[in-house]
Formats: sequence, structure tokens, C-alpha cells
Amino acid sequence: MAKTSTSHVLSDQEQVAAIAKRIKRAQGQLGAIARMLEEGRSCDEIVIQMSAVSKAVHTAAFTLISSSLQECMLDNKRNSEETMKKLQKLFMTLA
Repeated sequence: MAKTSTSHVLSDQEQVAAIAKRIKRAQGQLGAIARMLEEGRSCDEIVIQMSAVSKAVHTAAFTLISSSLQECMLDNKRNSEETMKKLQKLFMTLA
């Protein structure tokens, strides 16, 4: 008997676009941080930028999980209980 997957793929394209935009912005910030290091900028400036990137990535992850949980609750598909538990566990890894 084949094992059914409990993974969820976010289908809300507006949320997917918003999350992708946030991640791309964070990616640009990471490039700026690398340049700051190479230019010998102060630790204060660099750490502030690193903090901003970290917050952007965490916010994107929380948004992905919360949107996925919402879809699971609304869809009421087979395995949604298992999927919700898995998403909740992912949420706790970020908390």
C-alpha cells in the first residue's frame, strides 16, 4: 500500500507572490551584507542588516505556514489533520 503524503503546497498565488517578493528582497540584502563586509563597514551596520534579513526570512516562513494552515482548515481534504499537525510542528521549529 502506497503511503499518502501529508505535505502541503500553498495554492494562494497572492500569498506565494508576497512570500517570494520578501525572500527576493532578503536575498538582495544578503548581497549588500557581503559587500559591506568586503568594504570593511562597521560591525554595528552589518549586524543591523543581518537582523533585518533574519526577520524577513522568519516572517516569510511564518506567513507560509499560517497561510498553509488556513488552507488546510478551509479545504478539509483527506489527511488535512495530519498535514495540520506537520505544519504546526514546522511552526514550532521557528518559534
